[in-house]
Amino acid sequence: MAVAAPDARRAAGALAAIDAEWELMPQPSEANLSEHLRSHPVADEGWEGTFHHDAGDADGALAAAAVSLAATYTTAYIAHVPLETHVALAEWEGDRLTVWSGTQQPFSMRRELAEALGVPEAHVRVVVPDTGGGFGGKHGGEVAEGAARLARASGRPVKVRWSREEEFRRGHFRPAAVIDVRSGASLDGAIAAWEMRNTNSGMFGLVGPYEIPNQRLDYQPADSPLPQGPYRALAATANHFARESHMDELAHALGVDPLELRLRHLRDDRLVAVLRAVAERIGWAGRPGAPGLGMGLAGGVEKGARIATAATVRVGPDRRLEILRIVTAFECGAIVNPDGLANQVEGATVMGLGAAVFEAIHFEAGRITNASLSDYRVPRITDVPPIEVILLDRRDLASAGGGETPIIAIAPAIANAIFAATGVRVRSLPLAPGGFVPAGGAG
Repeated sequence: MAVAAPDARRAAGALAAIDAEWELMPQPSEANLSEHLRSHPVADEGWEGTFHHDAGDADGALAAAAVSLAATYTTAYIAHVPLETHVALAEWEGDRLTVWSGTQQPFSMRRELAEALGVPEAHVRVVVPDTGGGFGGKHGGEVAEGAARLARASGRPVKVRWSREEEFRRGHFRPAAVIDVRSGASLDGAIAAWEMRNTNSGMFGLVGPYEIPNQRLDYQPADSPLPQGPYRALAATANHFARESHMDELAHALGVDPLELRLRHLRDDRLVAVLRAVAERIGWAGRPGAPGLGMGLAGGVEKGARIATAATVRVGPDRRLEILRIVTAFECGAIVNPDGLANQVEGATVMGLGAAVFEAIHFEAGRITNASLSDYRVPRITDVPPIEVILLDRRDLASAGGGETPIIAIAPAIANAIFAATGVRVRSLPLAPGGFVPAGGAG
């Protein structure tokens, strides 16, 4: 049901006058999300499908390993929070439709509109003006379809704009993840077996860069209780968080340096180069050993680029977290615009900082409970610590994209730094939902 009016105030008043009654069905809540996802597998989930990879004998190698670990890592649903909410303007001229909307998929929107409205696709024109943010959240055509239906019914151009609350309640989220990892190694530090299973969030980033002879990798789609879809770097952020956190756990169990364990199992010279660059810049060899101070690092490969991120943190006696410094080394082949690339890396780092430390959608019985910017925290300027970006220019390689890969290593780097500072391993994102001290020092 919808209403249209000459201005937003009257439209909102008319909408509020509608007395709608809803029959509510039982829905999952945040508290039992992991259990729900595990118990509600689906055979296929859109274009990504399922994924399975076996190499060697993972079960045999795990059983024979002198040192073995098993852990589960989880990530919350998070919102895209674009500066500009979903909005569309629709106008008909006869049976021809023009829509102005900040969509990230104009051709897909055109197909959706043509099918929904019963007109030839050639009669639908989608215009994309400059857009106030998307990050994977502006793919569907729901807002444009509503505007088009109202415009056709009223014979007037109609604009539909989601409020900030509607953006939270009606948009899709970055998928929540439940990731199980098992590993096995010999006493001399050689990793012999690795098993990793992602439930719900996706397969991107599931295949890791480390040379391990016996591996089993799985992605199992699940029946998500909340709408979910693309987000910057897709599932690579969750999968790198689990893998890079577990690599640190395994290094601790073996009593070896986390950087050396990674380097020992890498044949990717490009990833080795960014790891060494970030370790040198942040002073890994002289990392602090004082109580409450810790340094962590993480790395990965995604979309043809290599990333390594290191973080230094302080955790107070009250378990409040302060991030003191972030260093990122990034290599994506030949660099065309160094300043623009550095901006992309910094932006991805700040965006990833929020998801790593405090961003989470809360829901009870299927209903979002923090659908406002006063309740859903995003990074503020005072939250951002000093960020140093090292760009490795490989003129001998084709350029890869720089917009997504830099976001994938910030969460595990901070998680590993927290462990170094406290001896406490945090395996769920966000890492410090109620205990973050902004970089500016305010509470």
